[in-house]
Amino acid sequence: MKKTRSSIHATSLLRLVGRAPVYLLLLGFLFSMRPAAAQNGGPTAIFEEIPSTKSGIAWKHDNAMSPDRYLPETLGPGCAFFDYDNDGWTDIYLVNYGPCDFFKPAKPPRNALYRNNRDGTFTDVTDKAGVAGGTFGMGVAVGDYDNDGHRDMFITSYGRCILYRNNGDGTFSDVTDKAGVAAPGWTTSAAWFDYDNDGLLDLFVCSFVEYGVNKHIFCGDNKAGRRYYCIPRIFKPTASLLFHNNGDGTFAEVSKGTDIARAMGKALGVVATDVNNDGLMDLFVANDTVQNFLFMNRGKNEWEEIALSSEVGFSANGQARSGMGVDSADFDGDGWQELFVANVDQELFSLYRNNKDETFTDIAHPNGIAEATRLMSGWGLKFFDYDNDGLIDLLLANGHPDDMIELYSTTVKYKEPMLLFHNEGKRLLNVSEKAGPAFKKSFPSRGLAVGDYDNDGLLDVIVANNGEPPILLRNNAGKQSHWLGINLQGKKCNRDAVGAMITWSAGGMKRSKLKTSGGSYLSSHDLREVIGLGKATKLDYLEIKWPAPSNKVEKFTDVPIDRYVTIIEGAGTINPE
Repeated sequence: MKKTRSSIHATSLLRLVGRAPVYLLLLGFLFSMRPAAAQNGGPTAIFEEIPSTKSGIAWKHDNAMSPDRYLPETLGPGCAFFDYDNDGWTDIYLVNYGPCDFFKPAKPPRNALYRNNRDGTFTDVTDKAGVAGGTFGMGVAVGDYDNDGHRDMFITSYGRCILYRNNGDGTFSDVTDKAGVAAPGWTTSAAWFDYDNDGLLDLFVCSFVEYGVNKHIFCGDNKAGRRYYCIPRIFKPTASLLFHNNGDGTFAEVSKGTDIARAMGKALGVVATDVNNDGLMDLFVANDTVQNFLFMNRGKNEWEEIALSSEVGFSANGQARSGMGVDSADFDGDGWQELFVANVDQELFSLYRNNKDETFTDIAHPNGIAEATRLMSGWGLKFFDYDNDGLIDLLLANGHPDDMIELYSTTVKYKEPMLLFHNEGKRLLNVSEKAGPAFKKSFPSRGLAVGDYDNDGLLDVIVANNGEPPILLRNNAGKQSHWLGINLQGKKCNRDAVGAMITWSAGGMKRSKLKTSGGSYLSSHDLREVIGLGKATKLDYLEIKWPAPSNKVEKFTDVPIDRYVTIIEGAGTINPE
């Protein structure tokens, strides 16, 4: 039998061991140099995929795929991590499609709410909670709009949206009509944020294109009789919506007469952030086949759209791209918020460094992002510190919108792998190869949310897939790093403390983090904040600058670590959970 190179090496080693005891010592030393995790049988992957048989999440997205190839079939679904019952454990919500003008299922699919059982498993409580949906759902945005301490949900849709008010007893009520936020049309991502600093969360809703059965267009090969999904470029753009919270359970649509209404787009992703550090939350909106928008909040419902002058509207060569997922974070630690947008294949994704003057520079190339994403189409994404070393990392979920792409492309695939980038201090490094077996698979990914479902201080991930079950990823990285989980509760400011600035010092390093809202694609994240301390065994201090109307600054020096704490605005204390 022919020997392989590895078998020859093994035979040689055995001969050496038989000749002299010193080689036994050498072999023992070499094996002792293996990674500790491998020796101890522990996990070596950064993220571990948890199967449905273990998690109990037996739900699958129905993408309503038909031979006629209606465009809404391609864009969903979204997902959320949020603690709906205030038991301190984050739960999961998954959005599904439902009946509409072109989809008439005999048994309508439903959305799903999974309660966290606190042991790594989840139980479906959708019917009991009353949140099955019933529309052609797209995404979900979570926020406590009535400041009662219970997180509510806004569901975007192709058709009527839904506002679910959390009743505080494990159930929700559909208050859409009373609130005035049905927003008919085709809505995608949404973000809760307090644009006028009155202490109440307002709502921005992304609107996509004009669409309906009567506007359906044939795209494909007539000779072969084959239909494809149409490129959104051929459909008319629409204006996104801004709803002001009236404080009485109702909302007023206030974008009319502003740049938000004048900017006709095809919006898919939005993040509420403060790019010029003036204490007013701005909006970065990703548009498909038209320029992106950067709406600067000038106060008193004055909005200025400056994407062109800020150099975030188009690609470097002046082309409109297919913007989908977005996020914002202080990636380089200089106290200013960067922006990220994911696009379709061949267009490259962009990481925009904040120049501190309301302009940005695309640094995707020097960070290896442009090269890694050339053949990718990006949707859900998130800036977060997955290993708790104090530096912001990046996770991307990908998948081509057209399931037939491989019939006319030899390089682009429908299902695509996720990508993980680690922040090395000065640049990002693609570490997808060692992120875990799930990163060697391919998926038709859309929404992505992060949240610590097992309360170990490491942010886990859920990815929603078009026409497939979701992926639940348990974070195994950073177990040697210290951390602090923070549940902020506003009193004068909005209850969720969106817009708060968290600053901390540990191990001689000072860092800060703005509590943004929205981001990713169609999805909503755990509202708690986790800050990584690396090897530092104590916090020098923790400072919270609460958003207006109070703008109160509170500083704490005796702060416990490696646990979750609750900080209530103005209380002056830290309450361990």
